[in-house]
Amino acid sequence: MARVLAFDSGIGGLGIVAQLRPLLPGIPIDYLADTAVFPYGEQPDTLLRARIVRLMGAAIERLRPSVVVVACNTASTLALDSLRAAYDVPFVGCVPPIKWAADQTLTGTIGLLATRATVHRPYLKALSARFAPDCTLLAHGARGLADMAENAFRGTPPDPALLRAELAGLFGQPGGAAIDVVGLGCTHYTFLLDAMREAGPPHVTWLDPAPAVARQVTRVLAACPALTGPASSLPDLCCFTAPPRDLAALRPGLSALGYGQDVPRLFDASPAATHKG
Repeated sequence: MARVLAFDSGIGGLGIVAQLRPLLPGIPIDYLADTAVFPYGEQPDTLLRARIVRLMGAAIERLRPSVVVVACNTASTLALDSLRAAYDVPFVGCVPPIKWAADQTLTGTIGLLATRATVHRPYLKALSARFAPDCTLLAHGARGLADMAENAFRGTPPDPALLRAELAGLFGQPGGAAIDVVGLGCTHYTFLLDAMREAGPPHVTWLDPAPAVARQVTRVLAACPALTGPASSLPDLCCFTAPPRDLAALRPGLSALGYGQDVPRLFDASPAATHKG
């Protein structure tokens, strides 16, 4: 029986869940948010990698997913190789859309909005050297955007002045006026896409990888040879490692994505843990 698990530090991966729903009708999609240490982009790499591997091990054991979506750029760039080495379940990760941006640019200058950890990690330099060697990449580690996205998912639009200040960190860099394509390097930013289009320069093309990641999940799921029979009758689970803030405002968005009013559940990552309703 097919089952998908999407994982992020907060609500960012729910943008991928939204893309998956019409592609996988009837397939349960569980969601796990590691809210106990949100945001991932502000955590030390060594401790974060170990935590992600441990948490995913506990989630795989209890939820039995057919495919795991690491719906977080920070987690993917840091721990995807370790996860694939540790567990037999197929993983689909999220990486900054550098190749896509390089294919789209006309000016040769591309932009990236991401967490500070993603911006400073060697993984990004390697992506740029491999897929955009003839482009100038300007990146901004936008600390405030993840919090704005969390609020936007709860129904509170971003403060225009604060949003413009974050965008100025990208477009205000030397050479920033030449940016004509901006990639979203954090899944949270899906929920700010319309606001960024409105606040940013009118000539810029914005690239959200969420639809492409969802399509890759469907391809990986289709290639799993053991998946036969009807979908699971168990309800889709939405779990958090710590109680999320402003739960009343969070629930409408979760409900719209197929998660019932009894969510979220608390998920304890300790080896002997069980779900707590």
